[in-house]
Amino acid sequence: MNKLEKITQSQIRDDLPEFKVGYTVIVGCKIIEKKKERIQNFEGIVIARKGHGVSETFTVRSTKYGVGVERTFPINSPNIASITVVKKGKVRRAKLYFLRSRKSQYKIKEER
Repeated sequence: MNKLEKITQSQIRDDLPEFKVGYTVIVGCKIIEKKKERIQNFEGIVIARKGHGVSETFTVRSTKYGVGVERTFPINSPNIASITVVKKGKVRRAKLYFLRSRKSQYKIKEER
């Protein structure tokens, strides 16, 4: 391994659960307001995973008060306190971008 790979290998987190596109997850984000720090949960469906290694990201989509909200999180960020898998969904696509155009609630089959 070269020097760059050694540095990036030490920054990869291994304390997070395994999850795929289609899973419903709760992401605990660290929010810093002035001198206080708190954890804010964001629950939704994972619609995309991109990249690999240190720069890997995932996008979570949820509907709040009839408005679609998406957030993209770096997996190895220190601002992610926790990731909890609520439901395992079975999908046949690598990216679920078509959920953006759906106006109503969408259902995803559960994985067994």
